[in-house]
Amino acid sequence: MYSQHFGLTQDPFSIAPDPRYLFMSERHREALAHLLYGVAGSGGKAGGSGGGFVLLTGDIGTGKTTICRCFLEQIPQGCHVAYIFNPKLTVTELLQSICEEFHIELPPPGQTTPTVKDYIDALNNFLLAGHAAGQSSILIIDEAQNLAPEVLEQLRLLTNLETRERKLLQIVLIGQPELRTMLARPELEQLAQRVIARFHLDALTTAESAQYIAHRLAVAGLTGPSPFEGNALQRIHRLARGVPRRINLLCGRALLGAWAHGQHQVDRAVVDKAATEVFGPEIASAWGTRRNHAAVLIGLLVLAFAAISTFLFWPMPQQSVPSRTAASSEAAAPTKSGASTPLATASSTAAVETVVKGQPVEALEALLPQLPLDIKLAWSALGSSWKLPPGDGDPCHSAMLQNLQCYRANNLSMPQLRQLNRPGILTLHLGTAAPVYALLVGLGEQSATLRLADGPHRVRLVSLGRLWRGDFATYWQAPPDYRPDLRDGSKGAAIEHLAKQLDLLEAAPAPSPDTGARMLDAALRERVLTFQRSQGLKADGQPGPMTFMQLESATGMNPVRLQTEPR
Repeated sequence: MYSQHFGLTQDPFSIAPDPRYLFMSERHREALAHLLYGVAGSGGKAGGSGGGFVLLTGDIGTGKTTICRCFLEQIPQGCHVAYIFNPKLTVTELLQSICEEFHIELPPPGQTTPTVKDYIDALNNFLLAGHAAGQSSILIIDEAQNLAPEVLEQLRLLTNLETRERKLLQIVLIGQPELRTMLARPELEQLAQRVIARFHLDALTTAESAQYIAHRLAVAGLTGPSPFEGNALQRIHRLARGVPRRINLLCGRALLGAWAHGQHQVDRAVVDKAATEVFGPEIASAWGTRRNHAAVLIGLLVLAFAAISTFLFWPMPQQSVPSRTAASSEAAAPTKSGASTPLATASSTAAVETVVKGQPVEALEALLPQLPLDIKLAWSALGSSWKLPPGDGDPCHSAMLQNLQCYRANNLSMPQLRQLNRPGILTLHLGTAAPVYALLVGLGEQSATLRLADGPHRVRLVSLGRLWRGDFATYWQAPPDYRPDLRDGSKGAAIEHLAKQLDLLEAAPAPSPDTGARMLDAALRERVLTFQRSQGLKADGQPGPMTFMQLESATGMNPVRLQTEPR
């Protein structure tokens, strides 16, 4: 409704869990690291940490579902995954659901229904077979605060399924803060002692809230200044208490209010009025002024009950999560002859694997023979996205003539690719065979788009994740006067560009003309550090290529972007 008025292409503050809007604050990144630590051991195998429970808690709307989605994308190879999204089950129902999620076939029922022992025996046999094959199994339970005490006790007993070397089942519990209170009960002490990693997801800081808003606006197509004034951003953080879902609700209503009155800027008055409409006058006043502590407590209780029963609830899609196993050894590997074919020839044999969001998705294995063994061919194909002229020489040397540089990273994650939001080259590893190179041009919730010589092909993210280890390459345009070793006190066009990008992202006022040239001092490094943490980058305060590219993406200035896939 208001998108065109503010120069946007879509609603930036929908509460739907769209992965394109993923924003990884430092807290989200730490939470994800705790989950991955709990399931990752030496050699990338799950369960190496010794088994037991991994715990993630957080208030409503802080991003637990977002973390869970990222976690599912990065689960190590060779893992089977069972995901339970409705834990209000009896012991028998829970065991039945676990077996169904792991696709465990039970013996045909006789005259009696399966017992708890029948399910546990079948599960134990499945876990032992997986262990013998070098695979591991993970059970994820969302909204775990709804588990009954007797069900929690049964989960504890499941962690007794083990060999002499390690536990056979890793259990991840995700829930609201009440889950921590539950596990503190004396009768659940044995379970609490088996929690090997735990993390509580707090709200965003003031700076992170501003970066979160700027990130969503950029993804929604904003290319100019932020419509939110600086004091409005501070007010939004205070009223929303740094909770991402509440920020979405408040910002969306504030933009609507400004549009209705013909304003192109959202000021504090507009935010206050929007808060009254979204949260109610009593609750908004209590949160905004903090003059009445009792009113704050009442408001929090009202919001909590309302959030459970209204559109604030943000569930995971109700579907089974497929088991993740190592890439099939029968997958066709490219031949040496494929190295001389620019991103291969057109293929009519790539089978459609499934349908996602109403669109066909192809089997990645059928496309592997078409991918090049020579990364130069992939660089040349990527150059077309940047309007680079074709050539026979070194593509990176040719790019330098167009003021572009080749950049390669080796430890990126799928969430970071979403935030970077630019086409690039993925290195895919096929066991002991030579790696091949895939040109990524689009990312969706469950699929990715690769561009081959005959056009785009969509594949499932889970299939791509089995072969991709974090290697990514792309073109980038360094700001004028950029040097890799920018030091304290450095001045020049690169520092001015850096400061202006951060000003735009933080909706900071422009410096006065008599301020003079800005330099890389302690204050600017701290702003860089804050931004790097919010983007999941190495937080060292040193503005390098990834920092500049993420700034371009966060402010909507990236010249080439990933395609938007069907939702």
